[in-house]
Amino acid sequence: MKAFHAGLAEAAVPRYTSFPPANRFRCDVAPADHAGWLGALSAEDRVSLYVHVPFCRSLCWYCGCNTHVTRHRSPVRRFRDAVLEEMRLVEERLSERPVASALHFGGGSPDMLTAEDVRLIGAGLRRIFGFSDNAEIAAELDPRGVSAPLVSAFADAGVTRASFGIQTTDEAVQRRIGRVQFPATIRHAVRMLAEGGIADWNADLLYGLPGQAVRHVREDCRFVASLGASRVAVFGYAHVPWFKKHQQVIDEALLPGAAERFAQAEAAAEELVAAGYERIGFDHFALPDDPLAVAARERRLKRNFQGFTPDDATALIGFGPSAISRLPQGYVQNETTLKGYYAAVGEGSLPTARGHHLTAEERRRGALIERLLCDGGVDLPDWALAEAACGLTALRGRGIVDVADGRLTVTEAGRPYARNVAAALDREHRPAPQAHARAV
Repeated sequence: MKAFHAGLAEAAVPRYTSFPPANRFRCDVAPADHAGWLGALSAEDRVSLYVHVPFCRSLCWYCGCNTHVTRHRSPVRRFRDAVLEEMRLVEERLSERPVASALHFGGGSPDMLTAEDVRLIGAGLRRIFGFSDNAEIAAELDPRGVSAPLVSAFADAGVTRASFGIQTTDEAVQRRIGRVQFPATIRHAVRMLAEGGIADWNADLLYGLPGQAVRHVREDCRFVASLGASRVAVFGYAHVPWFKKHQQVIDEALLPGAAERFAQAEAAAEELVAAGYERIGFDHFALPDDPLAVAARERRLKRNFQGFTPDDATALIGFGPSAISRLPQGYVQNETTLKGYYAAVGEGSLPTARGHHLTAEERRRGALIERLLCDGGVDLPDWALAEAACGLTALRGRGIVDVADGRLTVTEAGRPYARNVAAALDREHRPAPQAHARAV
């Protein structure tokens, strides 16, 4: 068991899936900026694509995503038509046809789409972008919403990997978070994937849930390993009821304390490594022959809004409400509400709501933080060492990092605190408990 440092584990620090983090985006990025940035992409650029599907059949109480509950077809059909129109608007602003190296359907629950929706969206994207032969196309799916026709439609659209939000397999914990899915349901969903031609799948697990204990986490890890998940992401539950009102349903008295959360995270790592997974960064795991593990060993790992990724794209283009794009000049986030998104697209405008113009200094600092989180170490220029000297000295004293000959290395004991180390390199970071999730 690694040493538990309460102050570090409980610190609110960014996940650094972007730099600057999304909570620093501003409203001074307009549709005209967005259009100009899209137009500057060339046919040589490799882009990653993201489609945000903002619907679920029921609301999971732990959820922090941008989603809406519906059991009716008409809202989803309206979204489909709007996202197809957004794709057309993007196509009009591209001067050349970039190559897509990855496509991710996220949400919400992309299984809210029908087979027809998936085929239309997939065909529309292939009309606009050239897809590389080895493009990784993935879809987040709720095991309870998987059907053979939907798997077939995703496979026809080129999906090569599915991601199941399993969270926990303990029924009592599931009931406390409003998401009951029996192990038999998950097994059946995995079987349907394989039968439909989608062989690879990821599992997302959570620790720190109400009433959850170390033994539950161990059981969860053994379960997904036994089913052959090629990747596993283990995230700490972020309890933010001031931001996501539905989390007020969760009984805070049952939430594990910081030391228990730390023990659960370490137990997950122990179980998955023992099962043959390689540890990727601070919260991902992958089988040795998975592209994620290969990229990590070869120091090609990247970090984006889905976490750690083997994708080598130089730009990200997002579609749908709240979707974020990363272009060489900066970040753009779409309108987050359905009303705002539909209004913008209906008027023939890119649904740009906010973003960030990247400076040269931010690009340099962001690159350092990405390499630190992806590789576990980074060579720091003198200016970065000087700026972070105080914070790094404190971390070094606790055995979290080593600093020698200009190289900053996160120790094995310090791996759970990698985000704290990244924050030490972030000149603009200010402790803000209601702005970010706990480090562990």
